[in-house]
Amino acid sequence: MAMEKALTETLISIRKELHQYPEVSGQEHGTQQRILEFISSHTNAHCSTVAKTGVTALFDSKIGGPTILIRGDIDALPIQETNTFKHKSQIQGVSHKCGHDGHTTILLGLAVELSKHPIAKGKVLLLFQPAEETGEGAEKVLTDSALRNVHIDFCFALHNLPGFDKNMIVVKANEFTSNVKSIIIKLKGKTAHAAEPENGFNPASTIASILQLAEKLTNNDPKVEDFFLATPIHVNLGGKNYGISAGYGEVHLTLRSWSTALMDKTCKAIENFVAESSKKAQLTPEISYTQIFKANLNHPEAVLHIERAAKQNNLKLHALSAPFKWGEDFGLFTQNYKGAMFGLGAGKETPALHNPDYDFPDDITATGIRMFQTIIKNQLNS
Repeated sequence: MAMEKALTETLISIRKELHQYPEVSGQEHGTQQRILEFISSHTNAHCSTVAKTGVTALFDSKIGGPTILIRGDIDALPIQETNTFKHKSQIQGVSHKCGHDGHTTILLGLAVELSKHPIAKGKVLLLFQPAEETGEGAEKVLTDSALRNVHIDFCFALHNLPGFDKNMIVVKANEFTSNVKSIIIKLKGKTAHAAEPENGFNPASTIASILQLAEKLTNNDPKVEDFFLATPIHVNLGGKNYGISAGYGEVHLTLRSWSTALMDKTCKAIENFVAESSKKAQLTPEISYTQIFKANLNHPEAVLHIERAAKQNNLKLHALSAPFKWGEDFGLFTQNYKGAMFGLGAGKETPALHNPDYDFPDDITATGIRMFQTIIKNQLNS
């Protein structure tokens, strides 16, 4: 199942083009157009737009059978690139530092292979998903009328993983990535003269108690079921006016857990604590959440399909002992359908994800394509 040299060169070219013109979550208009143009020129897939800036590419055998969804994310990050190679980002303050340009390219290559080697039965739906980085894309896709009535039997996705040998396949049943949720706590009090703080309501003590609570709630041991991590992200209190006792403050925390039940329970505990502390300090609290990621729950049957495909392609397999602590928007799919996400080693010397000098390694693209192609073949061509 080796990839032709011409296709390899074409995919490297489109990957570098995607890297040069990155777009942040929800703004992937140019990326969407490039995907549509490539699929129209190189494949026989039926394309549709989804969630405003996403794309679906459907391969339908017209013969009854399972429907398999393969997802690749397409958005970039608001990070200034420090690389100086020719295909560096041309967009100030935006770059592909999570490898979504590579994930997109893998699905484009898969679309070409599915056109050359049609499925024997069932359907394959390739999803080029926007807004993964903000945790909004999966929900927008799943509530879009284009997918609302589509029956999905299995769903699969991959993520490139710096720190692991190139082309290694990283697997784990059940939780693969963490539940992640960011909480924003706003505390409205009353300003006063700094010499007379008793005439106002300063949120400083309440903010301090919330930070202490975050430390108390944290159990940062990935190997235990009740793993929970509360990380202070941002604190704001008043301004640099030394004659004023602050009357407003904010605390932002990012929360992580394996267990959805534990996440819900702890969020409720934080909300109750904030309410009680604010009442004592005569503050008005306002709580909201942002960037919500559901844990990827890898179905054991889907994991077996991944392991089988890796063995058939003579690839190294690595089984994780604990999930990854970062969040991934694909979790919403695996909480609704049988499916799994797996890791694709990007090299031990490759800069870490979200680092300003990261670049997706093109020499793992073919492995990603082969893995998905083998998974599909095993399920639809048997």
